[in-house]
Amino acid sequence: MMEKPENITTNEAASVLGVTRQRVLQLIQDGRLKAEKFGNVYMIRRGDLAHIESLPMGRPPKSLPTTQKTATGQIRTSNGGATGAAKATKKSGKK
Repeated sequence: MMEKPENITTNEAASVLGVTRQRVLQLIQDGRLKAEKFGNVYMIRRGDLAHIESLPMGRPPKSLPTTQKTATGQIRTSNGGATGAAKATKKSGKK
């Protein structure tokens, strides 16, 4: 039985990861995927590729905002208090 080579090309890495070759090159340029350049060809170790495979694919989810702005211009904080326009109105109403 033939052993798998230690290093693979960007085309083979793209096939394994299910992405395009350009995405693999972008991962290399971003420093997220280690690779060695031989002439004009990048070679990637299978062990380094396994690390990328373990990461979640796609864009990370956006975090939920801690404040929400209402239609009246008030900003509701997570504890239910109001800030902004509502406070300004209260202050200007007192004399």
